Amino acid sequence: MPEEHTDVQPEDPLRAYAEFYPEVVRAGSLRHALQAAADRAGCGLAIELMPPPRWRHAVARARSGNRSVVVSMTLGRRSFSVNCRADGAHMARGGTAELSEAAGALHSWLQGLHVPDLTARWPFLGSGEPSGAGEPGDAVSVRWRQVRASAAGPLHAPLYELVEAAFTEPRLRALSPGTSHDWLRFSRRATRPRCTDLPMVRAIGNGRYRVRTHEGRMRETTGTTETIAVILDDLPEE
Repeated sequence: MPEEHTDVQPEDPLRAYAEFYPEVVRAGSLRHALQAAADRAGCGLAIELMPPPRWRHAVARARSGNRSVVVSMTLGRRSFSVNCRADGAHMARGGTAELSEAAGALHSWLQGLHVPDLTARWPFLGSGEPSGAGEPGDAVSVRWRQVRASAAGPLHAPLYELVEAAFTEPRLRALSPGTSHDWLRFSRRATRPRCTDLPMVRAIGNGRYRVRTHEGRMRETTGTTETIAVILDDLPEE
């Protein structure tokens, strides 16, 4: 009798999630696993794919009227990230290890539950800015928490190692980070308008990065150590 192989194959787009999300791997995508959980609960939801194609296995979305919910999987640990929006604005977000809770919160938001009632029913969700966002001088810390959490998910996963490396550097940690069109950017302030005279960087695969200097020149680097060094060297003198 031939030996049965259950390991995720190297070409499987979900291989990075196999350890912490076995039911999603079995279902073939987060969309299918979330749809199955919603169907079991009798929610009557239609779960959609999220473009672009590279997100289709690890990110899912559902919408109703002006409300939407995006669900994604965090790399390196088990946590389904749930982001509830209205008219494109973030209204409540949080993470849970239970797929059924993610589906339940998704259903509650799309059914029209108000944010206070939503967060009371699903305590893993929080509303508004993280604690301390209104304190003077703390907005940059809030931005770092948001960017690090985003990089830990599939949307900006290629930037994860670079974001963590940048966070350990005091000169970069003093700046406000942000992500736009796969670029990690920095600004001297956490509010608009953002600074445009600072370097930015994006991942280009196989541990390589492309740094755009503050003068607009492009440099390719290998590994986070070299990349951070180039960014620091390019920071304008204060």
